[in-house]
Amino acid sequence: MAEEVETSLMVIVVDLHTRQRYLRQQPSQLVHVLDSIMTLANMHLMLKTKNKVAIVACNAARSDFIYCDSDAIQPQPIQGQSGNTVQKQSDGQYEVFAHLETMVKQNTRKFTLDEKSTFFDDRDGESLIAGALTLAMCYINRINREKPTGEKLNSRLLIVTGCAGGASQHMAYMNVFFTAQKQNIVLDVCSLDYELGLLQQGCDITGGLFLKIPQLQGLLQYLLWVFLPEPPIRKKLVLPPPARVDYRAACFCHRNLIDIGFVCSICLSIFCKFSPICTTCNTVFKPPTSLVPKKKKKPNKGVC
Repeated sequence: MAEEVETSLMVIVVDLHTRQRYLRQQPSQLVHVLDSIMTLANMHLMLKTKNKVAIVACNAARSDFIYCDSDAIQPQPIQGQSGNTVQKQSDGQYEVFAHLETMVKQNTRKFTLDEKSTFFDDRDGESLIAGALTLAMCYINRINREKPTGEKLNSRLLIVTGCAGGASQHMAYMNVFFTAQKQNIVLDVCSLDYELGLLQQGCDITGGLFLKIPQLQGLLQYLLWVFLPEPPIRKKLVLPPPARVDYRAACFCHRNLIDIGFVCSICLSIFCKFSPICTTCNTVFKPPTSLVPKKKKKPNKGVC
């Protein structure tokens, strides 16, 4: 019986929203972040010859792939004098790495200079990380269905972001988290600035790691130390202690984290105050008995 071959697919979601603090203070830091992410992707490809990687970019306007399997290089073999095929090299650099770097830079430039992206980035909208995760999940599902017989695919997601918030995408996040848990897909998050409570929940649900890096200059070191090893190997490594996960839900009316609230029995929307009509599914509710004023009892005049 043939031995089962294991391959690993890493999908990296990089946030390119211009409201991130490090981009507002020094836009040139984006080059450092992209270089670190590309180095992580190349190191992942070096671990096994059949490893795969994909990179998804997102901002307030849209999310799209800047590198995926369809962009992977298909080198043309050169016929040598001895009849063997050899791979063409360019300046001593492995051509797969050079191609990945070229494609990421070109597609990132197109993504950031897109008219819709430029228009929305100046607004106060949240980055569409949930949409990028959904796109990544669909991609993982397609690769998993197209894999050869006898090959086992281990998939994982990595988010690199410096944006806060995410409460407005609470339902979309939860759908992604529980779908990833069901599909045994690990979700990791590398935060460049904030303690992201909602994404911490996703890491805890799927068995991934959440890390808020102390300084941007050491991004590459943290990526290679924490997120490069496969999840089964992490148990043998000395990694940063897990953060305390805040499982409070965000209300759908004000996007605030609450401890106690009202939940719609139809669509499970959460509200911090009672509303007679659900703003999500337009279901009409009866007011709770505690909110209905009690009628005063009339005194019984027949009793002395």
